[in-house]
Amino acid sequence: MLLPYYKKTIEAGCDEAGRGCLAGSVYAAAVILPLDYKNELLNDSKQLTEHQRYLLRPIIEHDALAWAIGIVTPEEIDKINILNASILAMHRALKQLTPQPTHIIVDGNRFKSYENIPYQTIVKGDGKYLSIAAASILAKTYRDDYMNELDVQYPNYGWSHNKGYPTKAHREAIKQLGPTPFHRMSYNLLGDGQLSFDF
Repeated sequence: MLLPYYKKTIEAGCDEAGRGCLAGSVYAAAVILPLDYKNELLNDSKQLTEHQRYLLRPIIEHDALAWAIGIVTPEEIDKINILNASILAMHRALKQLTPQPTHIIVDGNRFKSYENIPYQTIVKGDGKYLSIAAASILAKTYRDDYMNELDVQYPNYGWSHNKGYPTKAHREAIKQLGPTPFHRMSYNLLGDGQLSFDF
């Protein structure tokens, strides 16, 4: 069973979705759950089906003391790189929380201090701690909604299925049609080792 990280603190869990994508914004979520919160269904979003994630989202939003989504655009990603963008998205989510946390736990091994609040990075934390698991579900589902909307505008890239990740079909569409305004131009879009190309 997943557990809180620390007791007797206002603990926010953070996670992101979309770091490895070729297109679209990176999303992050921050979630504060009640002390002694229990939910046997909560788990790392990658271990859940799409149906399970969407079933859990309203439960998390109802049960959480606070939750928020932070977004960093493809243009910002190209300017500051995806690591900094992922951290910025988490900071933007954290900034919206009321109450503000007194401790932050983050999935992964990289973070930058937010408002001098103590934090801990935890590798595979989304499979270990409830608030990070909850954040992973919110970040994933809200980003999936966003990519589904973009797919309506640009239906030839398969975003409703690949969500912007570098599948063979996605890269072939970029090669044939060129990038959209939502592609990350600092990425190796064609998978050929080149960071830029001419169309």
